[in-house]
Amino acid sequence: MHPAPSVILFTTLSGLGFGLLTFLGLGYPGVTGWVAFVFYAIAYALAVGGLLASTFHLGHPERALKAFSQWKTSWLSREGLCAVAALLVMGLYAIGAIFIDSHWRLLGLLGAALSLGTVFTTSMIYCQLKTIPRWNMPLTPVMFLSFSIAGGALLAGQESLAIWLLLLAGVVQLGYWVQGDKAFAASGTTMATATGLGETGATVRAFEPPHTGSNYLLREFVHVVGRRHAQKLRAIALGFGFVLPVVLLVLPVDSSLVKHLMAAFAVLAHMAGIAVSRWLFFAQAEHVVGLYYGKR
Repeated sequence: MHPAPSVILFTTLSGLGFGLLTFLGLGYPGVTGWVAFVFYAIAYALAVGGLLASTFHLGHPERALKAFSQWKTSWLSREGLCAVAALLVMGLYAIGAIFIDSHWRLLGLLGAALSLGTVFTTSMIYCQLKTIPRWNMPLTPVMFLSFSIAGGALLAGQESLAIWLLLLAGVVQLGYWVQGDKAFAASGTTMATATGLGETGATVRAFEPPHTGSNYLLREFVHVVGRRHAQKLRAIALGFGFVLPVVLLVLPVDSSLVKHLMAAFAVLAHMAGIAVSRWLFFAQAEHVVGLYYGKR
């Protein structure tokens, strides 16, 4: 798939934003007043910024509101409804924390559940696609949720918990890559099955490309990444996204200022690593339409 910057920003920022909202809804950290305002401002900037970035990938952004009516069949519609509900509920919860110095427990739990639900519905937009075997597997939603929760813990200042969640998310990422590399072959999809000509028992291959120039399918659904290039990017994603943040969090420091600076660098490193991971998530997604062009 073509790794459009808009969807990379969307999946990176919104996951972190809703992850932070999840922890705030659970009462971690239990901040009030202006401190709470800063936390909620960061969470909403990430969540809403990510959602807005996703609209730039739409062919007709003015029709985006119509997506909300298809909730019975569309994961995109369910994501939109979950996102709006989570932002509204957490907005009410934030009012209590900022202006009344009060945490409405049930409202916070509901907002946390809706925030995680938003991340899950986002993951299912990709997981449901049988035409992309690398996405069409159970580890896709697990990866989205683990990234969001780990990033949320990091942003919420829950450092001890964040260390374990980052390690878990890193393991999930490795598992996703291992299983994803085998997914296309394991799906059994070939030129023969795609054309239906395999039933004749003959060997099916493309005689000539369908056309000599590029087209929409090639631009959007066929993106080939060199193996050596991908391995380097995976190392960068794993190192910056998980290893470096954990190292920065476990290093013993005496100064409170230095500790806060290291935590800030851990957040920045994690965001950079997740962005690279998301680029690979799209760039390495092999759509079966590539079979017609000899790209798979």
